[in-house]
Amino acid sequence: MTDRIVAELLSSSPWAEGRAARSRLVEGAEEDGLLDIAYRTVDSPVGPLLLAATPVGLLRVAFAGEGHDGVLAVLAQRVSPRILAAPGRLDEVARQLGQYFDGARRTFDLPMDLRLSRGFRRAVLDRLVATAYGQTVSYAALAAASGSPAAVRAVGSACATNPVPVVVPCHRVVRSDGRLGQYLGGVDAKRTLLDLEAGGGGAPE
Repeated sequence: MTDRIVAELLSSSPWAEGRAARSRLVEGAEEDGLLDIAYRTVDSPVGPLLLAATPVGLLRVAFAGEGHDGVLAVLAQRVSPRILAAPGRLDEVARQLGQYFDGARRTFDLPMDLRLSRGFRRAVLDRLVATAYGQTVSYAALAAASGSPAAVRAVGSACATNPVPVVVPCHRVVRSDGRLGQYLGGVDAKRTLLDLEAGGGGAPE
């Protein structure tokens, strides 16, 4: 049985109609090593977010505007077709995101699987994590900090392809003139995140 057929059975099996049946299916898939990517969706102030994780860690956070079905299809092609809705694996991610949106968390403490970002783009993400809550950095400054001062456009590309937005805070990158610039989740979502952080609610974690 090929990986793709296994994935299709896992996602479409009539046994998965009830919660208990789906739970047994997930447990069996994990025990048999057939579940490479677990996913769930959560509500947020910037719309529903798709969360996906491998056993290594958080692999993807996707906005509704990206098309969640399309994102899952890409993950099936680039990582593994063995994908199943398995919310339990993402409980901690959902919990920390909820705390962040409530203003009670300023940093995330989550294992990450950043295989979807490589080379200079990955270097930019590593630098982004160091951008403090409530602060912003310009594309030019981030390019310089990443070791390539002239690579401003490449920094923009790295932000646009960030596989785990919000958790890796590309929303904190703005233009040198202070304008927000573009954002994967849309400019309104970027403004919402920056406004939330500017409010400074909650104790830092």
